[in-house]
Amino acid sequence: MRNNERRSPVVVDGGGGGGNWLNRGDGVGTGGCYSHESEPDLAAMVSDFLESSSAGAESRYSSDNDSGYSDLALLADTISLYKNSVDWYESDLTMVVHSLILSMTESFHIGKPETCNASCIRSYLVKLLQSCGYNADMCATKWQGCGKIPGGEHEYIEVISHGNDGCYERYIIDLDFRSHFEIARAVKSYNVVLSCLPPVYVGTVTKLKLYLQAMVEAAKCSLKQNSMPLPPWRSLAYLEAKWESSHRVANVQVQSSVSPSNSSHRHCTELLWRIKSCIGSEIKAKGFLVLENCRKRQGLKIESSHSSPVTP
Repeated sequence: MRNNERRSPVVVDGGGGGGNWLNRGDGVGTGGCYSHESEPDLAAMVSDFLESSSAGAESRYSSDNDSGYSDLALLADTISLYKNSVDWYESDLTMVVHSLILSMTESFHIGKPETCNASCIRSYLVKLLQSCGYNADMCATKWQGCGKIPGGEHEYIEVISHGNDGCYERYIIDLDFRSHFEIARAVKSYNVVLSCLPPVYVGTVTKLKLYLQAMVEAAKCSLKQNSMPLPPWRSLAYLEAKWESSHRVANVQVQSSVSPSNSSHRHCTELLWRIKSCIGSEIKAKGFLVLENCRKRQGLKIESSHSSPVTP
């Protein structure tokens, strides 16, 4: 799809191809709609999990807290490395996404408030990206629960970049990315790891999988220090399911009707301003880091010039 062109919803059957992360013979489907896990089966599983984990939590694990903290520090460095390792397209797209989000106001809201779950923000962002010439679409994924993995749905934005060689790359844009990894009774070191994540994920599927793997390990470290197991809705299988499934609904039609009223979209309004605040903090921190690096380079140049031998 190019610019403002619209396409009808299409159901893509991934079959048994290797691109389906969870299609590994264990019967687990994949996919993901908004980040709010409100499915009835998930609610029941949360209740059962909390009851079972409180029954024998003290004897479930024997852990070295110091080792756990060092592991989390290493994972924080790993996350920062992932975040700073970007190609030119990802860097450009990230700057555009940040700029568009920062330019948004509360004057737009699309859809019914009880079913919106920030779809209005995603829909509007897709329209803005399309107006900038990006091949952007909303994607909604839904998967069935199996075993200990609960079913659910998720919604995100996908941008397709076509290369000169005819190949293409999928770039995922996920709002409020950090919320996918919030856990109960998180230790301070885990919150540091969480803060290292980008507030809005913009990147390839490959990098996304690296983030998921690192955050699952971080969650295990934090929960283990509190003698708590990893809940099913924070498992790698469940997290991967949010962005890929054997039955993925692509090209969700972007609605064009805009309502000036925002009182009934309080969640969306609060989410938008929280994301904008996080992006602003990221930009400020990055700007400070660039300034410090420039100062260090200038200092090295000055020191080098002072130490250079003077020839007559």
